[in-house]
Amino acid sequence: MDLNQYLENKKKQSEQETQHRYLCTTCVQPGFSCYCKDLQRFDCNISFVILIHPIEVRRRIATGRMSYLSLENSHMVMGQDYSENQQIQDLLKDPNYHSVMLYPGLQSVNLSELNPADRYELFPKNKKLRIFVIDGTWATAKKTIRQSKNLKNLPRICFAPDKISNFRVRKQPADYCYSTIEAIHQTIELVGQSQGFNVHDRGHDRLLRVFNGMVERQLDCVRRCNENPELSTYKRTRRRDATA
Repeated sequence: MDLNQYLENKKKQSEQETQHRYLCTTCVQPGFSCYCKDLQRFDCNISFVILIHPIEVRRRIATGRMSYLSLENSHMVMGQDYSENQQIQDLLKDPNYHSVMLYPGLQSVNLSELNPADRYELFPKNKKLRIFVIDGTWATAKKTIRQSKNLKNLPRICFAPDKISNFRVRKQPADYCYSTIEAIHQTIELVGQSQGFNVHDRGHDRLLRVFNGMVERQLDCVRRCNENPELSTYKRTRRRDATA
């Protein structure tokens, strides 16, 4: 076998092998939906701690990770029971911060029902605000609260959604159930001013821009795959097709 024949055979063999999609090591998205170029990090004067469930870590569309990549002075910690998690313990014990949990329920202060003056008085003035957010399903979020003894007694805040979620690429329990990044955006909208962040400059809308861009790319991919199903497959080429 001469060299040209050998190279031709190698090329055919390569074409028949399984094709793998490139995954970005930062946002963990395939190349076509990588959103890193849309990220614009900013400091909202609030420290967000995103408690990401192991199930969410494995998901391609995890808006908790997107929030973490967008927010300066934020933390992302994987787990479900944080009772013995040293990183969480250190964050809770930091004397420079006042910690609360963003979580709906009867024990939560509804920020939407407070006027701006009341929101100013809600948190200590001599400490920075740290907000813990659970990134997971409602079931896993409840389990995290139930198991994590160090988070159980944190003061809780919530809000009343004023518009339908734009998370159209994942099924939500209800139209007004927000994704993690939408919930963080709305929280900044309500309490950012009280923490010295100028919400009128709309800097926090960077969260929605990267989120909405990701949603549109995913929907466009679905449309293209419906039109051409072969785009959604990564199987080996049949030998008879390769030799035809």
